[in-house]
Amino acid sequence: MSGWTRDIEDKAREIIASFSAMGLMIATAESCTGGLIAGALTEIAGSSAVVDRGFVTYSNRAKIEMLGVDPATLDAFGAVSRQTALEMARGALSRSQADVSIAVTGIAGPGGGSADKPVGLVHLAMASRDGKSEHREMRYGEIGRDNVRLATVRTALAMLAEIAAA
Repeated sequence: MSGWTRDIEDKAREIIASFSAMGLMIATAESCTGGLIAGALTEIAGSSAVVDRGFVTYSNRAKIEMLGVDPATLDAFGAVSRQTALEMARGALSRSQADVSIAVTGIAGPGGGSADKPVGLVHLAMASRDGKSEHREMRYGEIGRDNVRLATVRTALAMLAEIAAA
């Protein structure tokens, strides 16, 4: 996989194989990763049987228009929040043919952080057609923009792999 580390490539390959065997499709909704999760998955041969679509919703307007995130959620909790991540995941699911969605929103840095929401804070959420959802809050710290984004990809792929293993 060009540009990817071996662990990301291996995890993406595992997910594509597992989801393909189970007949499940994935949609991604990405903010701080800008499509890297979908990119990691689609680097793998056979991914077209698994990856339905990816939404890159960097702006709040995109989150509202493309995923149906409620503007009141953004006003009350902000783009980088558990609530927004869960709405992104549910929106990706409802606007796709996927069985499972993964959503990420965070502060990759180097700027943009605050005392409440520091650089390296990322919220990840997953939703599935059977009504299940999961949220993880990660605080990667100020490890550099690229490293925050790659760490987020790793966590998102780990969350997807857990579904495949269940």
